[in-house]
Amino acid sequence: MRALTDRQKEVLDYIANFTDENVYPPTVREIGEHFDISLRAVQDHVAALQRKGYLTQSQRRSRSLKVLKDERKKEPELFVSKVPLLGTVAAGKPLLSEENFDGFVTLTEPFVKPGKTYFALHVRGTSMINAGILEGDLAIIEQSEIAVDGQIVVAVVDNAITLKRFYKEASRIRLQPENPDFQPIYCQDVHIVGTLTSIVRTY
Repeated sequence: MRALTDRQKEVLDYIANFTDENVYPPTVREIGEHFDISLRAVQDHVAALQRKGYLTQSQRRSRSLKVLKDERKKEPELFVSKVPLLGTVAAGKPLLSEENFDGFVTLTEPFVKPGKTYFALHVRGTSMINAGILEGDLAIIEQSEIAVDGQIVVAVVDNAITLKRFYKEASRIRLQPENPDFQPIYCQDVHIVGTLTSIVRTY
């Protein structure tokens, strides 16, 4: 489609806004009165908008203007996702199995992004308090089986889940707490199920 002049854009936006507010489009006369221009000038703008593919009009009836391409700036819609919430984890069951789900939480950007898969869990304990993660917080986890050094991960160790900072050492994995009262977890067999993306806290 060909570009619009500033006035053509104003006329098109007026027609679109008028139609939204009144359910029917304005007449040529109403457009002229709004912009304080002649009927001939309005007709010229309408004809130009038709030629450029932005507008259509039936010559057989009044109030027949119809916007084909709405050029008004609109706020982009936020991405919304229902994220599974993990409740009490059933012993011997995979972390993401149905038995562990406790409903859903609805989240929007920036907590979730399109094209990614998440789950949520409530933080228990104070082992990550120095990372700003408090007991009762809702941790939003992006599903992933890999992590890089320094990332906070949800890992399964000996059938128990833990939220710790991940480090890969020469011959073992270190899951590091962020609280000096807790000792690191050292292991060679660790199953990473996700990485922390954000924390939701309510008061």
